[in-house]
Amino acid sequence: MKTNLWTLIMSILLLCTSSHTLAQQEAAAKKILNQVSQKYDGYKTIQATFSFSAKQADGSSYADNGTLSLDKNGNKYLIEMRAQQLISDGKTTWTILKEEGEVQINDADNSNDNINPSNIFSFYKSGFKYVSAPDETVGQTTLSVVDLSPIDTKKNYFKIKLRINKSTKQIYDATIFDKSGSRYTYTIKSLKGNVSFPAGTFAYNKSKYPGLEVVDLR
Repeated sequence: MKTNLWTLIMSILLLCTSSHTLAQQEAAAKKILNQVSQKYDGYKTIQATFSFSAKQADGSSYADNGTLSLDKNGNKYLIEMRAQQLISDGKTTWTILKEEGEVQINDADNSNDNINPSNIFSFYKSGFKYVSAPDETVGQTTLSVVDLSPIDTKKNYFKIKLRINKSTKQIYDATIFDKSGSRYTYTIKSLKGNVSFPAGTFAYNKSKYPGLEVVDLR
């Protein structure tokens, strides 16, 4: 009986300690994310270069580089990569698939339910539970780490690992853990805020893409 009582007491103590630690991790993560938000909320426009890597569950991999131009007013963006280009004027999105020789047209997704180029620097503000993890180091750069899990368990991913430059408070990279076993990582190489973009940056000009098959999915 004494052994059982002692085991019960230890279990309660461990549970209380675990709950307290989790609360501390949540508070630390919230502080980090608030600092990141404060940084990006000050930008009306953003221009960034990035790398993308995918590791599929079957062991195959894919990598690419690109640039992102984003105008937060109206959720407009332009993404240029080797294999494809995405243009959105906030109402319509054009996806130019270079190898397939086609352009797909869709209604723009301006909701916060899904991660997309228009909210890539702010998606974490709602719809997630989060905890801080131990700092990591890449070269001479120290990174704060926050693990986010979607409140909506129907999402096709179960976790996003967000790493933030501890000095600049800017996002270093984000890794999406898919339920299929695949991982997708976006790494921000450079970033400038409040950039002036030429007129027509976020408009689709079909004369620039002659010969493409148009697939209207609206």
